[in-house]
Amino acid sequence: MIGRVPGPFHVVLREAIHQRGLPLERLRSRLAQQGIRVGLATLSDWQHGRTSPRRPHSLKAVGALEEILELPPRTLTGLLRAPRLGVDERSGALGELLQAVPRAYSWDLEPITVEHTVTVGADRRTATLGIRSLVRARRDGVDRTTLRYFGAQDGVIDQVAVRPVRNCATGRLLRHDPGGALVVEVLFGQPLAAGETWLYECEVHNPAASTDFAHGFRQPEGTFLLEVRFHPDALPAVVRGYYRADLYDGRHRVTELPLNTHHAVHITAEGMAAGVVGINWEWQRSPDGDP
Repeated sequence: MIGRVPGPFHVVLREAIHQRGLPLERLRSRLAQQGIRVGLATLSDWQHGRTSPRRPHSLKAVGALEEILELPPRTLTGLLRAPRLGVDERSGALGELLQAVPRAYSWDLEPITVEHTVTVGADRRTATLGIRSLVRARRDGVDRTTLRYFGAQDGVIDQVAVRPVRNCATGRLLRHDPGGALVVEVLFGQPLAAGETWLYECEVHNPAASTDFAHGFRQPEGTFLLEVRFHPDALPAVVRGYYRADLYDGRHRVTELPLNTHHAVHITAEGMAAGVVGINWEWQRSPDGDP
């Protein structure tokens, strides 16, 4: 089964319209019946993320759309907020590490596709986090990127290892033990010309058990895919995909993700420039209450 990321606004709106099977002309007519006039072009722009509702009249229309599309209150209106590019990487442990890495905040590379694959073993621990990215240089001379790993349990980040797999090597690596964060330079081995693409792959190994993996968007990205694969002897009781507005915000939208026949789930996102998407899961509890 294909999982869709439960956010941001235009993605939720587009998915709701698809699920209800209502053409835009029908939505426009239903809004007009409530005295709310919105053009077809505006509705199309909203569902494709070209524009967002901001004016009072538009916000009223969004509230009416929640009723027409039979969505819970604030499903759409709760996702509308002042636009901001990128998650907050200048605060907390991650910010402390990135400030020590030259050009860590620079937008030197355009992510075309980013794929993260989490493999969970029979012992319910994460065997690997595979990262595969296709990027395009935005200037001449780019020869590296900075990998962020955030949210490891206290006392475990010193055991997290990053291994190059394809078309890269690892350079400077910094850890923040109390904050559970790690950053590492991923070296391409050659400088790229502006417009040149590069495909690289690496793996992150974390020996600690985890039930949550997410990706923060620090700049516009093309297509993002997060997949979690479970061992047949360690299947979760429930798996959920979620969206939140920033690294330190609470989960805002949650969608249950059924396992497919290969014991895996995934979510995708396209054209996102801010926010966090992730997958978390719960294990079946034993009769004595232990997971």
